[in-house]
This record gives sequence, structure tokens and C-alpha cells, in this order.
Amino acid sequence: MNIDLLSEDLVELDSPGSRRSLERVDIVRSQCERMEGLLRDFLKYTRLRDIDLLPGSLNDQIQMVLRAYQAQADADGIGVEKYLDPDLPAILLHSDSLQAALMNLVKNALESMGSGGQLMVRTYTTRKSVALDLIDTGSGVDDNTVLHMFEPFYSTKDGGSGLGLPTARKIIEAHGGRISVQSEVGRGTKFVLEFPVPKRLA
Repeated sequence: MNIDLLSEDLVELDSPGSRRSLERVDIVRSQCERMEGLLRDFLKYTRLRDIDLLPGSLNDQIQMVLRAYQAQADADGIGVEKYLDPDLPAILLHSDSLQAALMNLVKNALESMGSGGQLMVRTYTTRKSVALDLIDTGSGVDDNTVLHMFEPFYSTKDGGSGLGLPTARKIIEAHGGRISVQSEVGRGTKFVLEFPVPKRLA
């Protein structure tokens, strides 16, 4: 708030010196906003310990996330293909945190493709789990990035906090699940999420 008030004072002065100062104030504001975002991401990351899990549908969770990003996909000319198993068993989940993890993965996928491309979303069952594939035709990443992408504060994006993917993995692990990734530069990336099926729900 004080930065905004200072900006208003400098605009009213309208001198060469005030204009130079205004540019510096804008830099301070943008850095404060970046640090605020970093702190917010860090707090989310550190608070993920015990969450209450209730029976729910993985299909419903990914559908809600895809609806939230459909307008962005349409604007960027990205096709979203869904192959969701209608007979998918229920899993134990925490809706808010799981959607946050899925949003991070879908957002990253869309951003990796820029303009045009395909995002394929598939749910299915394995012998021991309920699984979700997210496959994009984006820029992909090299083996070194794959090796480090789930480490806190590791980021290849300008201004990225490096906490998005580590937080997503922490959320999935808090659900008793696991996440794996395969990627090839210039071809795209595939994330696989696997969640256990509780015996009493199987």
C-alpha cells in the first residue's frame, strides 16, 4: 500500500527525477509481488502434512480442473482429449489439495505448448491402483531437468518459485500415491499419477 501511495506522489510531481524514481518503485513493487508469491508457495509446501481424506472420484477432480483451463486451451489452440474410465473405482482424496496439484500439472502442460498442440488426459485402473496420465505435445525437458524437477526451488522458468512440482508431488504422496514423469525435448512430457484403491472401497 505504501508503494502505491509513493507511486501516486511521484506521478503528481511529474519531473525527470520523479519519473526515474517511479521506475525504481515499479521494480520494488514487482519484486515484492514475486517474493509474496514465493512465500505463499513455500507456506503451501510446508503445511502439507496430515490431510483428511474422503472417498471421491478422480474423474470428477480432473474434469473440474480441465473446465477451469478450457478457455486458456481454446485461446491457445490446444486440443484437450479425454479418455476417462467411467467405471473408475473411488479413491480416498482431499479435493482442494488434489485439485491444486492437478492444476499445477495442467497449467505447466499448457504453458509448455504455447500455441497449438494436444493434451491427452486418461484415467484407468492397474492391478493395484487408479491411475491418471497427462500427456502433452509441448517442448519437453532434458534428462537433467527430469532428474531435478521435483526438488524444491529448482525451476527452469523465469520468475518461477520452483515449488509447484514439489508441492504437487507432496500432495500426491499425502494421498498415498506416487507421480512419475517421462519427457523428450521437442516431443512432449508424460506425467503418470497412481493412487491406491482402499480395500474397503475396492
